[in-house]
Amino acid sequence: MLPFDTSVIELIKQRRSCRTYENKPIAAETAARLAAFSASITSGPFGTPLRFELAAAAGDDPGALKGLGTYGFIKEPAGFIIGATSPGEKNLEDFGWGMEAILLYANGLGLGSCWLGGSFAKSSFAGRIRAGAAEIVPAVAAVGYPAEETRLRRMMRSQIKADSRKPWESLFLQGGFETPLHAAEAGAFEIPLTMLRLAPSASNGQPWRVVQKGESCHFYLQRKPGYKSGRTSLIPFTIADLPRVDLGIAMCHFQLTAEELGLKGRWEVSAEELPGVDESLEYIASWNGLKNMAR
Repeated sequence: MLPFDTSVIELIKQRRSCRTYENKPIAAETAARLAAFSASITSGPFGTPLRFELAAAAGDDPGALKGLGTYGFIKEPAGFIIGATSPGEKNLEDFGWGMEAILLYANGLGLGSCWLGGSFAKSSFAGRIRAGAAEIVPAVAAVGYPAEETRLRRMMRSQIKADSRKPWESLFLQGGFETPLHAAEAGAFEIPLTMLRLAPSASNGQPWRVVQKGESCHFYLQRKPGYKSGRTSLIPFTIADLPRVDLGIAMCHFQLTAEELGLKGRWEVSAEELPGVDESLEYIASWNGLKNMAR
């Protein structure tokens, strides 16, 4: 269990993407705590080596963020969380898991944050974290003290449905992909799945699908029609397969909530034949509950 000072469930409920920040640096003690926590995340559930750093502007060094471009999507961030991942079969899922854990921790420190997947200058961020030849920087996150959103930005959030979520029954299923899972039927997994549903995702695509079967939850990625599979090139500024990062974010919400509730389990890659699986669905992993250890 990661060392959060605040209930993870409350942090997940409170967090929302913040694109406009107050024009002031992060307090020194807060920045030190966030930097230390970021550095402590060195791997994800599948063991891929990860590195995360806080790049923040101090009061006496306003140029510390010079050259870290975000193409105008973010206004006055006080810093960025930059991460790099090594090669691995599940490296992007591990990356999403690790970065989201850091952003939830940042929220507990009173900071807002926003994931940036395709709207940042990847080569400059890769240079800042000194990404190795085999490392990639799939995404970064802006952090800072949230400022009140303008009317225009509120309208933009509404138009792109940034805060909306797909119906429970379209995301979660039971036994296979032919039978929807209703919240009242999820038992001990109701709250972890509810917190998963609140996870952020690229363009709010919510690509995760979860099949509950007994004491296990099987996680799948729902690909958009016409997607052609292919592995991400090992180049620091290559565009990453962001839906896989989104699955890691969802896994983070689910696992941290389950652990907070005392639901023991572990991640395993052990696909089984489930009814209704089609070519648009890509198996990621399973959370296998350990019922006998829950007490």
